[in-house]
Amino acid sequence: MDERLVVSIVCPFFNESGGVDTFYRSLSVELDRLSDYQFEVVCIDDGSQDETLAELLANAQNDDRYRVLELSRNFGKEAALSAGLDVARGDLIITLDADLQDPLSLIEELIVAWEQSDADVVLAKRHDRSSDSPSKRVSALAYYKLHNLLSTVKIPVDVGDCRLMTRQVVQALSSLPETQRFMKGLFAWLGFKAITIEYTREARFAGETKFSWWRLWNLGIEGITSFSTLPLRIWTYVGLTGAVVTMLYGIFIVIRTLISGNDVPGYTSLFTAILFFASIQLIGLGIMGEYVGRMYMESKRRPAYLVRKFHNPPEKPVDRRNPAEPK
Repeated sequence: MDERLVVSIVCPFFNESGGVDTFYRSLSVELDRLSDYQFEVVCIDDGSQDETLAELLANAQNDDRYRVLELSRNFGKEAALSAGLDVARGDLIITLDADLQDPLSLIEELIVAWEQSDADVVLAKRHDRSSDSPSKRVSALAYYKLHNLLSTVKIPVDVGDCRLMTRQVVQALSSLPETQRFMKGLFAWLGFKAITIEYTREARFAGETKFSWWRLWNLGIEGITSFSTLPLRIWTYVGLTGAVVTMLYGIFIVIRTLISGNDVPGYTSLFTAILFFASIQLIGLGIMGEYVGRMYMESKRRPAYLVRKFHNPPEKPVDRRNPAEPK
């Protein structure tokens, strides 16, 4: 019986052809070095349109630590990450990106930090993001602040998807019923005891990011609407304020008319006021529509992802100690 701690590495892939072999070689060297642990690597092909799947399968044939979960189509990174976590078997689960911007040396640092503490989660915080563009750094910081201002669930600033979790945490995450999943928010919502280590984010070694500004914008809106109803409440106050201001202005107009005896001219001001309040109403309806849309999608109870095939699955369950057992 292998008594080594079992560690699962979970990594989503989407159109990463050309970088898969570099990822495989670099990760294999790191895992070979950490011989005190038993590893499995769960690679999720999120409906890639290039040779990513073929390259992943070739690597899995050469190394039985690698497993490839092939999704039926592109469901997005959040769903792909959920799929990988659902099939991971380790006592500890580490999530990584395929672009190697999170250095592989973090694997050992995360494990050692967990062993030296009683935490359930070890977060990897990017204290140096100089490899990112200035616009990305500014927009990311602005979003973290906005989200944490609006939501009671606070997302740690500059902490991405790279983290270590115990099996208890992953099982709790898998039990959540959402199909529209904002993983950073779900990780934060779970709670559990967490500690943080810092690292320097490196430049992407190959390819380009699959997140356009439009996709990031939509993901940001989904994150806010998933964990806060404050935007709806704000528009209630906006409506009340508008009603009070309108009433006071109406009283002012009546008094001014009675005193001067003349009608108050105001084609331009009336036209501007109508357009302004109509725009406010449309914005309010748009925000309400975001929440109604989320309820509509969740009410269908569709799964977050579908698996086409699980390549190179384990032949038998690993020998695992009781996750509740003290370290």
